[in-house]
Amino acid sequence: MTGLGVLGAVELPGEAVSVVRARAFVRGVLERAGVGEAADVLLLVSELVGNAVAHSDSGQGGRVAVAVLGCGDQGDRVVRVEVSDQGSDENKPQVRDGEGLLASGGRGLRLVELMARAWGWDEDGSGRTVWFEVGV
Repeated sequence: MTGLGVLGAVELPGEAVSVVRARAFVRGVLERAGVGEAADVLLLVSELVGNAVAHSDSGQGGRVAVAVLGCGDQGDRVVRVEVSDQGSDENKPQVRDGEGLLASGGRGLRLVELMARAWGWDEDGSGRTVWFEVGV
């Protein structure tokens, strides 16, 4: 995994079953790339795809795209995952404070913030991309 390159990308329907499909897709991409245990990556993929379906216009019959990128060398391998959706005028990605880890919802981006090496989001006229990077 030297340099920055796309290891795989997929477009999925904006529906709840896509969370499972996205995890399976990312698991396969990482296995083919020789990445070992990827439980953290798969958990964060679930959170971001779930958020895209629940909180963006993609969840209203749209699409969600998932891209897996790899970078680094033997000493510092990093996986970057980007989840793109159709955006939303009402909902913007935000880490919610004060709800605690036992809350029934609203923890997704808090987990991303805690577990990822880096994360962020970008928005343009075609939608939004939320991304994270994890050392593997």
